[in-house]
Amino acid sequence: MGMVLQEQYDDAMFDFSRGDFDGAIGKLKAVLAADPAHFDAQLALGMAYYRRGDIASAIAEGHRAEALRPKEQLVHTNLSLFYMKSGDRQKAEHHGLKAKIESWRADAGASPSGAKTGDTPELRMAKPKPPPTVIFPSQPWKKKKVETDTPAPGSQTPDPKI
Repeated sequence: MGMVLQEQYDDAMFDFSRGDFDGAIGKLKAVLAADPAHFDAQLALGMAYYRRGDIASAIAEGHRAEALRPKEQLVHTNLSLFYMKSGDRQKAEHHGLKAKIESWRADAGASPSGAKTGDTPELRMAKPKPPPTVIFPSQPWKKKKVETDTPAPGSQTPDPKI
């Protein structure tokens, strides 16, 4: 039964991709009649109604998808889109914020340490090379200071008897 259900869902998505939203809606409803907990079909049904222009049905189906997975980012993204199209900006912003929060939650739970893609060697940033140590050659044209025992004029000499 599972394979047949998946084939029905795939057929519905093919219709959706061709722009046959009425055909997709019928097939998605058939999938949901066989398995009311089929999340992907429920999510796609809401989007099919939206694309057909039936915003009220899109919102209703979006909330059914939300009941299946209340912490799913895509559910809230779709609901935000549906509400924005219906003119309810407050609810659209509410679901947009929920979608953002769920994306942060997903990012934080992606790895046990909470680290992001920096742990993947192929995505790690290149480290800067250390600056080269420059050794300048001796500069024979410069005169070296020569220490002499004769004091400079005007300076006091230490008394050797002290």
